[in-house]
This record gives sequence, C-alpha cells and structure tokens, in this order.
Amino acid sequence: MTQDRVSRNPSPRIIIVEDDKPLLKSVLKYLRLDGYDVTGVGSAYEFYQHLFAAPYVLAILDVGLPDQSGLVLSEYVRNNTNMRIIMLTARASIDDELAGHKAGADMYLVKPFDFRKLSASIASLLARLEAPASDPQFVAEKPESLPSGEWRLLTTQWILQAPSGQHLKLTGKELEFIIQLVSSPKAVVSRLELLNKLGYFNSESGNHSLQSLINRLRKKIESCNAVFPIQTSHAIGYIFLEDIIIE
Repeated sequence: MTQDRVSRNPSPRIIIVEDDKPLLKSVLKYLRLDGYDVTGVGSAYEFYQHLFAAPYVLAILDVGLPDQSGLVLSEYVRNNTNMRIIMLTARASIDDELAGHKAGADMYLVKPFDFRKLSASIASLLARLEAPASDPQFVAEKPESLPSGEWRLLTTQWILQAPSGQHLKLTGKELEFIIQLVSSPKAVVSRLELLNKLGYFNSESGNHSLQSLINRLRKKIESCNAVFPIQTSHAIGYIFLEDIIIE
C-alpha cells in the first residue's frame, strides 16, 4: 500500500488500528497531511498481517476492536517489539487508563480527541526515538558475542548484555530508563527525574507506567537467570548497582 506524504524526507512508519471506518479515514487523512507515513487497518487480524510484513515504529491502537482487545495487542507489541504505543479509547476512567499503561501504552487518548493532540503526541514519541543500527521491530533471540562477565549496554543496538553474555533486546523506554541510571554510576536517580526524562506525568498513572516498565524489565532480566541489578531507594528513586560498560 503506497502512502501519501507531504514531505520529501522519509517518515517513520506508523500503523493505526481502528474499527470505526469514518474515524479511521479522517485520522489517516489528517496525519498524512501532517506528513506522516501511516497505514490504517480495522482489526487485530489485519494488524498482525501488516506487523509481520513490514517494520513500524509506532502503533496507534483502539481498545474496542471486533476480534481482539487493543490491550492484548498493546501487550504483544510491548513484549515483542520496540514500537511506541498510543492507545485510543472511549473509556475515560482512571482504572481504564491504568490498564492501558499496564498493557504497555506510552500515551492514552480518550475519544473524542482533537486530531492536533494526536499529532502532537506522535511527534513527542518520535522525537525520543533513536535510530537503531538494525531492524528495531522484533526481539533478538541469540547473543552475538562471548560472555564478558559484566554488564554491557549496547546503545545503538538497544541491547543490554548480561554477565552471561546473553543479549536482552530493550524497548525504547527501557533503554532510556537504563541510560538515565547508568549516567550516574551507582548513585540514586530520583523518581521525579525519571518520570520527566521518560515523558511520564508526575501523577498516579505516570508513576504506575514507570513501575510497570521496571516490572517488565525485571522479568526480562531474570528470564536469563541474571540477578536484577536495579535497586529501589524507598520514596526516592532507583540505582543501578553493578558495574556496566556503555558502548
């Protein structure tokens, strides 16, 4: 599917999943006029088809899809790719918003929403993306180097290498989180500073999103039988306890 662009420069690929056809058509038209390379689909099934066919950097997901919840899609995207996620939904309660962030959403927009706000949210997320050296979409399965006996952060590849040598593919926010911690070696980085750097609000939902990120990172690290190297400093922030080489 050929995408219309108003800019001559290549634009990051975006996919939007929305079963409301008139709304999807309007959003696609607006975002394309804004210069984005955006593909629209109306179901989870179509989303998976497109996801495996071509790389995207951002997914905009409706929660109430006909064949699968957008929350399930968000969890899949968060656990298996480095894509950013914006959740669209008519559900406006704080519990629904927290569920969206728990599922991995970077931002949560309630319908009806101003298209300008959606475009600004996209720009904010894309501004924090770093171009990886290889295809960012799917998680690497095998280590590419021998064990080093220490932690390594391969920033251009979005990889955290455990002391065993196993490579853990990071999401964009996981990478940003670790960079903030290791930039102050063995020192506590405040929760407020982390919220600011990661683009979260200092609110209940923002703090929940940060905690969810840490929990996902813990599971990822412990899955390779490594000791989680990040310690919580109660009511203050977090500290990366181990020596680490940054490349």
